Amino acid sequence: MEGAEARARRRKILTHIVLIIMAFIMLVPFAWMVLTALKTNQESISVNPFYIFPANGWHWENFATVWKSYNFVILYKNTILMIFFRVVCACLTATMAGYAFGRLKFPFKNALFALVLIQMMVPAQIFIIPQYLMVSKIGMLNTTFGLVFPGLVTAFGTYLLKTGYEGLPMELEEAASIDGCSVPGRFLHIMMPLTRSSMVSLGIFTAVFAFKDLMWPMIVCSSATTTTLSAGLAKMQGQYGSEYPTMMAAATLAVLPMVIIYLIFQKQFVEGIATSGGKL
Repeated sequence: MEGAEARARRRKILTHIVLIIMAFIMLVPFAWMVLTALKTNQESISVNPFYIFPANGWHWENFATVWKSYNFVILYKNTILMIFFRVVCACLTATMAGYAFGRLKFPFKNALFALVLIQMMVPAQIFIIPQYLMVSKIGMLNTTFGLVFPGLVTAFGTYLLKTGYEGLPMELEEAASIDGCSVPGRFLHIMMPLTRSSMVSLGIFTAVFAFKDLMWPMIVCSSATTTTLSAGLAKMQGQYGSEYPTMMAAATLAVLPMVIIYLIFQKQFVEGIATSGGKL
């Protein structure tokens, strides 16, 4: 008995050691980015791989340089608004479409859902030109709506929520129907609250993908006052291409919103990823 307990304890210790090592490896690029942002340009291009910490003091002026060059307040605002509206629209449209495909019967249901699956199978770049033309025709270039437009509906979210609704017991909806509850009532008061974990997962994926989106903001928002952090950072690369401390300072400022969001909603992030079985 003691031998089994000892082996279990050793396996637990070994597991924790491996996880700590993996966590350290994943944190190294982030730590390197922050430390590089505090160096001089000469220090940042040193060939010595062990030249990690700044030798001549902490150069916070790199952050001041990029902050003055680009209005990060506007970039933060545009990015947060894009993430917020994309999450709201994705969860709202996906939960309604998922309920319709998962629980209701209507003509051409399978054919329509096949179109949703086809959209998931093709590269997203295929839709960029049609989406740009639609946004341009309605005069919404260089606007928040233009940034949000590709996220108004989501094929992945529809599939995810459909799977969530199909996993719920039929007896719940049948009991509500016997009591005289209408289809909208069953959806709003019974079924939708039970898919909270799926919607949290969808919100997490949507927020992360929106934050990382680079191509669409660069195409639809050419103005510096309407672009996002990712597109703004790409433009900074052209301006500070060889000034690595300045670029790393800009990158550090760019990742702050997602780091803060993660720290606030850390529990929801873990639960959402575990529930969906996906990865970022």
